[in-house]
Amino acid sequence: MDNIYQNPLFGIALTILAFQIGLYLNRKTKNALVNPLLIAIALIITTLQVFDIPLEAYQKGGNIINMLIGPATAVLGYSIYKQVKILKKYFLPIFAGCLFGSLASIGSVYGLCKLFSMKNSILSSLIPKSVTTAIAVEISEQLGGIPSITVAIVVITGVLGAVLGPFLIKLFHFDHEVVQGVALGTASHAVGTSKAIELGEVQGAMSGIAISVSGIITVILSLFLM
Repeated sequence: MDNIYQNPLFGIALTILAFQIGLYLNRKTKNALVNPLLIAIALIITTLQVFDIPLEAYQKGGNIINMLIGPATAVLGYSIYKQVKILKKYFLPIFAGCLFGSLASIGSVYGLCKLFSMKNSILSSLIPKSVTTAIAVEISEQLGGIPSITVAIVVITGVLGAVLGPFLIKLFHFDHEVVQGVALGTASHAVGTSKAIELGEVQGAMSGIAISVSGIITVILSLFLM
């Protein structure tokens, strides 16, 4: 069994299987709370604990999947290209939404961490919570944060955004497709974008734009925190 666990294919296969189970349950229940990513995380953790599998063994395949985060984010550029006319038309509102969304994200983290007297390393780890993992980890390391905490909070933020996003959109009557996409992409990065794509092609494209723009804005803002 050790030979199986040490094979990188084990981590890859376990991840794909867990996510497929999550997708199946999500489609069956049609409930936003039954999030495929959240279910996959729970199943993987449970499997590792029950069978006493070292995290390092799983990570041999998990790290290969992590390498695909950057290319997967870049692929969103195709959907953005298809909606370039809308981007030109709403450029200023999109930029403003990303700017103030990023400011709200960083400001809330900074304020709460100072309020509860948290260590600077924790503050630095939480600052990039609303940008995609590839960018968030780099920002965290530059600020002196703990990358593992950053990855965890980025996942939590994304899942919460994907689960609560559609509900908040209905609650506050955000009917415009561009508004929906920018809100999800700015607040909950790639996971939110996956939900935006379900809402519509325009929402998905705008959310993809928001990921890139918010990421750049967060990098620039973080320079003032160093």
